[in-house]
Amino acid sequence: MAELEQFTWRLALLQQRFGVELPIIQQALESQIRQAAEQGAQIVLLPELHQSVYFCQCEDSRNFDLAQSIPGPDSRWLSSLAKRHKLVLVGSLFEKRASGLYHNTAVVFDVDGEMVGRYRKMHVPDDPGYYEKYYFAPGDLGFKPIQTSVARLGVLVCWDQWFPEAARAMALHGAEILLYPTAIGWDRGDDEAEKQRQFESWQIVQRGHAIANGLPLAACNRTGLEQTTGDASPGIDFWGASFACGPQGEVLGQATHSEPEVILVDIDRRRTEQVRRAWPFFRDRRVQHYHSLTKLYVDNAD
Repeated sequence: MAELEQFTWRLALLQQRFGVELPIIQQALESQIRQAAEQGAQIVLLPELHQSVYFCQCEDSRNFDLAQSIPGPDSRWLSSLAKRHKLVLVGSLFEKRASGLYHNTAVVFDVDGEMVGRYRKMHVPDDPGYYEKYYFAPGDLGFKPIQTSVARLGVLVCWDQWFPEAARAMALHGAEILLYPTAIGWDRGDDEAEKQRQFESWQIVQRGHAIANGLPLAACNRTGLEQTTGDASPGIDFWGASFACGPQGEVLGQATHSEPEVILVDIDRRRTEQVRRAWPFFRDRRVQHYHSLTKLYVDNAD
């Protein structure tokens, strides 16, 4: 047992519904965190913007009232939970940095409750139902892993998960695992075939990041239908299916599409070394020829 503890991390993904009031949300999350701690979780990952309904479905200036400074009440609440249960806790908050300046920010608390780092979402979407550019400025903290007493965490947020550059940058800076607080779901008007294509694309691209970087990866999503007050749209049916995979993209655990769940996964920290020896992608990178990757697009390419 001692050997197992030395070479593994136990990760918990807290998939939850959020179409209710904040006290109910916090009570549900506290129950899940307690359950995860009792089952030996060392790292706990929460979904994106877990303090409210997903308000970015519409553009409404009143929603800025949901934002808080960090530190603030929401971050102190997360800190107290990390300290109480002696675990690393990764949360996701609507940060008020200054008047008129807001971010979609992941925060990391160590086992003593200290905030050891934050990451401000770099890729900010603006799509029907996901009007995040109205609310959030792009992050300015770069792609820097956060060191905790358990592991060095490469924390990214939702839309970042579609960009291989973000995962690569975290890996190049020494991340030991990639973690994505997430809020993604289906348009209720799409047919079942399209829904399946979207879900498979979401999971496959992230498994690809794990493979390309030889790192374990986990994404924690919301679940259930959410509609914003006064919004005439049918809402977003968040597809759940929070999952974790190993450094060869192998799925280690996955939640259902439709129910709140605590998913516990044991991550073998030795696997990255083993996989990277067999598949030495970092050795064979040709960095001197990647200049075009710093351009938005290469016009008139030969």
